[in-house]
Amino acid sequence: MTATVPSAARRPESPGDSPSLRIARSALATSGHLADLDAFHDWFTDCGRRFAMEVGVVPLDALRGWRTDPATGDLRHESGRFYTVTGLEVHTPGAPVSRWRQPILDQPEVGVLGILAKEFDGVLHFLMQAKNEPGNPGGLQLSPTVQATRSNFTRVHGGSRVPYLDHFLDSSRHQVLADVRQSEQGAWFYRKRNRNMVVLVTEDVETLDGFCWLTLGQLHRLLAVDDLVNMDARTVLSCLPFAAAGLSDLHGGPAPDPFTAALVRSCEPGATDRQETRELLNWLSGFRSGREDRVLPVPLRDVDRWRVTDGRIVHEDGAFFSVMGVTVSAAGREVRSWSQPLIEPCDQGVCAFLVRQREGVLHLLVQAKAQPGFVDTAELAPTVQCTPSNYDVLPPGARPPYLAEVLSARPDQIRFDTVLAEEGGRFFRARNRYVVVETDEDHDTPRDGYRWVTMAQLSELLCHSHYLNVEARSLVACLHALSAGLRPDLETAFRH
Repeated sequence: MTATVPSAARRPESPGDSPSLRIARSALATSGHLADLDAFHDWFTDCGRRFAMEVGVVPLDALRGWRTDPATGDLRHESGRFYTVTGLEVHTPGAPVSRWRQPILDQPEVGVLGILAKEFDGVLHFLMQAKNEPGNPGGLQLSPTVQATRSNFTRVHGGSRVPYLDHFLDSSRHQVLADVRQSEQGAWFYRKRNRNMVVLVTEDVETLDGFCWLTLGQLHRLLAVDDLVNMDARTVLSCLPFAAAGLSDLHGGPAPDPFTAALVRSCEPGATDRQETRELLNWLSGFRSGREDRVLPVPLRDVDRWRVTDGRIVHEDGAFFSVMGVTVSAAGREVRSWSQPLIEPCDQGVCAFLVRQREGVLHLLVQAKAQPGFVDTAELAPTVQCTPSNYDVLPPGARPPYLAEVLSARPDQIRFDTVLAEEGGRFFRARNRYVVVETDEDHDTPRDGYRWVTMAQLSELLCHSHYLNVEARSLVACLHALSAGLRPDLETAFRH
């Protein structure tokens, strides 16, 4: 499984090369030293056969190792670890829906999402794992080198040790390319954080069964395949220091089209002075400080308008999501069988950035989005982030701004469009359509709570915790793929 590395990616590294330039070179390497994409798909298909997982849906009261607390109704693991299904009461004064209660996952421990990086023939490769999760809609997905909660890597489950974990728990011997705590879904998790890391190693690393080395360019192309690159891999990839001065020069010629040229310039610090990072942070801080939201944990038994029906917890309108149970039998995992509750959304969601070119630089329309599970009230989110069918049971004023424009976009406006699954270890067949739409509408003065930003500004914020939510981070990874030359007309070829 070897292939030729493109000449543009083979340039020798100079002592002054920054990590971001080395990352950019890897993004242009569409064939790796160890495998081309045809060989990868053969390997991945073989892993799918060997790492099969059987998932059965069962009533919540039939979950082995889980107990309902008689005092609160909360659903807990008998070890007291992993996570708890509990309740949350939310007050958002002035909103179309100003108060509600809901079930939520409480997982206070911080897990590790880590990717090992290593140079082969002067090109950065990233060690990825073929991993199955019970909630994955299509079975096997491509995950980080390490994807583990603290309960997992301290072996509360009594299973085997997590491979490669020591590189991340003690990274002092290696170069750390990214290390930042980030949030997860603020609608379904209560203050959940994971440590997102990329660690560059120089010594030989054994490639265990179920793992493979890929260039960033190969990973970018795999992002165009529905449900292949998992959420945890996407969030870690988004935290790489991708923006770099001189990125345009690495293309070895002019960008293939004005959109890509504008996107590349958007990734370069100093390409635009439209908004200084300090001004953006002041705006977000003001948004957070001006809200009067109150979020109160409550016992699950006190969550009104939710009922236990057919062994799962559902909303009385049949909307939003349900809490259901599964039993799992798996090959190639630290533990071969277990039971757990999962959140199952009622429909597919939409996560979209509206983008536009301004003076040759691409700008993205972000929103400051408050969600009850966030540590600090609100984070920057895509222009549109919602499940459209949920609004059939909500007041008309609750319908998100810009949703109609995204859903009615012409084919020539759509720059990226892929359906990607969310975290299959906690969510059952949760999928979002990730879209980048180039708008031709006049949005010089966006609605309150929205702001135009560049990719470089987002990359700078991604060096810090709790500024971009997980859906925005997934779209940042997709935009990095476009900046390296992935064109929408190539996506169909990579889906098969």
